[in-house]
Amino acid sequence: MFRPQPAYWFEVLVAHDDCALALAALATNGAIELETRAAASMLAPLTELKPLLDRYAELARRFARYWPQPLLSQTTSAFSPREVLQRALGRLSMWHATAEPLVRTVQALEHETQELEIWHVLLGKFSERPLDFGMLAGSGPVLAHRFYLFPGQALPPVPENALSLTFEHGAEQGLVVIAPPQVLTDFDRYATAHRGRLLTVPRWLRGQAHDNVTVLERRLQRTRRAAERLRDMLAWVGESAQLAPALGDIERLRWFASQVERLPATDYFAWISGWSDTAPAALRAVLAGSGVRALLRAAESPAGIVPPLVLRNPSWARPFELFVRALGVPGRDEIDPSPLLALLVPLLFGYMFADVGQGLVLLVAGLLLTRRFPYARLLVAGGGSAMLFGLLFGSVFAREDWLPAVWLHPLDAPLTVLGLPLVLGVLLLAFGLVLNGIQAVWRGAGRHWLLTEAGLLVAYLGAVFGLLWPFIFWLSAAGLLWVLAGQALAARRLGALVPAAGHLFEQLFQLAVNTLSFTRVGAFALAHAGLSSAIVALAAAAGHPLATFMVMLVGNLIVLVLEGLVVSIQTTRLVLFEFFIRFLKAEGRPFRPLAAPASTFFERSPA
Repeated sequence: MFRPQPAYWFEVLVAHDDCALALAALATNGAIELETRAAASMLAPLTELKPLLDRYAELARRFARYWPQPLLSQTTSAFSPREVLQRALGRLSMWHATAEPLVRTVQALEHETQELEIWHVLLGKFSERPLDFGMLAGSGPVLAHRFYLFPGQALPPVPENALSLTFEHGAEQGLVVIAPPQVLTDFDRYATAHRGRLLTVPRWLRGQAHDNVTVLERRLQRTRRAAERLRDMLAWVGESAQLAPALGDIERLRWFASQVERLPATDYFAWISGWSDTAPAALRAVLAGSGVRALLRAAESPAGIVPPLVLRNPSWARPFELFVRALGVPGRDEIDPSPLLALLVPLLFGYMFADVGQGLVLLVAGLLLTRRFPYARLLVAGGGSAMLFGLLFGSVFAREDWLPAVWLHPLDAPLTVLGLPLVLGVLLLAFGLVLNGIQAVWRGAGRHWLLTEAGLLVAYLGAVFGLLWPFIFWLSAAGLLWVLAGQALAARRLGALVPAAGHLFEQLFQLAVNTLSFTRVGAFALAHAGLSSAIVALAAAAGHPLATFMVMLVGNLIVLVLEGLVVSIQTTRLVLFEFFIRFLKAEGRPFRPLAAPASTFFERSPA
């Protein structure tokens, strides 16, 4: 549990024509990473399918929004991938021949609907202004008009010999300009440079704005109904051409060509190999359920290939992998500290955010969000710990007079609140040095650690306990001599003492800084208690019961959002930069699963 595990190696011999379906089934039902091995004959899907997929991409650019949802069949085909793609494109061409005129009409109706919706809003804005739209629509050669919409707040300057009217349309600024045609011709170029959008006044608009609203609404309703009827016709054409299954076949092959650069293959078979984070038995069940003609073999990973590493932790420790993955993946001979963080992270968070009521809010929020966001379990753990420390400190929604403190009130004993995290920091840093020694044993460097790093641990503990009992300082001096002698012995030359002394000084300085950093845990605990006390004082000064309640409500919300964020950042910083630095390098090869086809194409099987 405390070490990352290598992913499982698998090899699949699959019928050439079933290769895309087999790979899609594996990627969807079990995370896999491909590791293609060189062979004399290689299948290059992109080279083979690219011209046909380019044709599909062009059609998709123009018509995809009028297509049905792709339906990907999980049954095998008697045809090769190229033949499947050609047949699917044939169905798409059949649909295109019938549907293109309908699509053009729908697009024209959609454009008309958008224009009518804009004019529906504008007529409301001009309902109280004396602007005759009939005169605008019939303007002659002497004067012309323009309606423009500009993004943002800035409008271009209007020509001096022009009449203008401004209005707002959502986030856009509107401008009506009436001027001689030549003036407006010059203004058009200037407006286009300012990303202005020209609106054409419909010729059916007559008289004042309020006289046209009913007419516009009837036209808008008629246009929408016509567009809806045409969309129904397009759906019927798609069903007749069996477009959804054809699109599913194309999308699967497009995914296959984009994910797989080359595969070993012959005229009849293809060879898929790689890594999986699930047991081979699960992959075997997936292939059997997909109906592909394939055989799977689980074997030892090939020599010379470094396997990717996966973290296999119990469910209660998985959310805390987030901190480890922030650095990378631990190497094969490194410790995965995720189970340790399941205790450490809530402990630090709860100490700094000690409140029964606020912790309960975080816990409930975490429980509600866990199904959708798995990492919300961190809120559950942090909220539970905050409730526990809230009981110890006697704090409920910032009040300290509702519950008696089981231990103490932070502001009554600030030195104790500051000192306890310092003790935790010493223990944690010493434990990190011990973990580094365990890792040294795993990689066969235990003797070197005993000669060097073990002395650093002794020197550190001697210095810490020497502050309490000065006679123990001799242990710190012995540890320093231990490190220097060990370095010289390991290097087999006295000249190594100089760089060893410099490195030792740097390590001791880092340990001192890291140790003092844990005082921030107590400082934030005191800050939390101080802010809570200030909120209660403001609420008491409000006088009116409703005002008191509102001050307490807003104050607790501020603490939940602001302090919750700050405490989370500080917890993360202590874990990453004070604890991990002692032993974790995270130089393992990460497992990068193959991107699965869209979830709408495949349903996950129970396997």
